[in-house]
Amino acid sequence: MAKLYFKYGAMGSSKSAQALITKFNYEEMGMKVWLLKPSTDTRDGVDLIKSRIGLCQQAVVVTPDCDIVQMYKNGVVCDVIIADECQFFTAEQIDGLRQLVDEYDLPVMCFGLRTDFQTHLFPGSLRLFEIADSITEIKNICSCGSKAIVNCRISADGKVVTEGEQVMLGGNDSYIPMCHRCWKERIAKEKAEQAQVSVF
Repeated sequence: MAKLYFKYGAMGSSKSAQALITKFNYEEMGMKVWLLKPSTDTRDGVDLIKSRIGLCQQAVVVTPDCDIVQMYKNGVVCDVIIADECQFFTAEQIDGLRQLVDEYDLPVMCFGLRTDFQTHLFPGSLRLFEIADSITEIKNICSCGSKAIVNCRISADGKVVTEGEQVMLGGNDSYIPMCHRCWKERIAKEKAEQAQVSVF
């Protein structure tokens, strides 16, 4: 019986690497994989999934207006579907992946972030939490050693960003995985430092 899987983690938790390793494992067993990525993610090229450890694969690009079920019906032959950066899929597209599990008995494995830099759920992630059969956290650590759950956005001058658009692509230069305590403490420290500068 096929299932819809959601494997999530903070930035830098090897989500893309695990997606590509999973693809390799299926293909080594002679199975066909339909590898998907949202068009929103253009960091490493429009149709490339690339991990920080150097793994790289071409993927089928899904734009926000794409009907994933119809894409499949248009002649895709596969045994499993793997989707990276699934937080950027629309809720309707996640429902489409659910439909492929239910009606075509296709296992679907989604890898992505849970929340944005303000700790709010992405639309795709929210829908996966609502309808996935299996939800697994891929753990990462903060510099203090605690579990990282926050994707802390950093400005060019090294300050924590707390306002702005939900989507801003970036890697280690723009985001730091942090535990919630360190994130809150750093925000408070930077605000206090700014207030002190303003006084003078």
